[in-house]
Amino acid sequence: MLTKEQLEAQTYWRKCSNCKQKMDFGCDHYVCNVSTCNRKRTGLVFCGVSCWDAHVPMMNHRESWAIEKKAPSKDQWIQATLDPSSQKAKRKAPEKKPIPQEEKPRTTKVLLRRGGETRIKTQSQPLPQERATPPTPSPQNSNNQEVLVVASKLKAYIREKSGMSTSDGVLKALSHHIRRWADEAIISAQRNERKTVLDRDF
Repeated sequence: MLTKEQLEAQTYWRKCSNCKQKMDFGCDHYVCNVSTCNRKRTGLVFCGVSCWDAHVPMMNHRESWAIEKKAPSKDQWIQATLDPSSQKAKRKAPEKKPIPQEEKPRTTKVLLRRGGETRIKTQSQPLPQERATPPTPSPQNSNNQEVLVVASKLKAYIREKSGMSTSDGVLKALSHHIRRWADEAIISAQRNERKTVLDRDF
């Protein structure tokens, strides 16, 4: 462990986990929401969005987002390094401060990466360490066997492309897949706090 004199002599907080650029005390930076990236031995931190985005394919994250944070001051960092037990105690018993009615909760800017796409999102509450189970769509029509495709157009397309005819069973099977895709798109829209299902949800 470094001595207090060695810690006081250090001129930067940490290095970016991707580009190795030195990051100052009190700087704004990004961390990954995935728990494996925030373990004691890993502790990945990134100086910018591009560095966080570069680590996602390397870590093979299926879905992740970057959370904007602020580095500690030099005094806070020295104290936490010399006495890590005090930081554990703070995490176990966090101080609860009442929020005045006129004061709004602090918003957090996160960058969500899903299916190769990165989007910026602002929310009033911090995202959990692990992905929460999204709300499921209403099951009232889950057993609906109604055909969701235009039979005449589908049959005409297959006949024009191949000269083949189409069984009626194809319509039911295709409708089943469409319902499943629609359910997944609904969950995606709910996860992003939207009331409209967009093309990128599929």
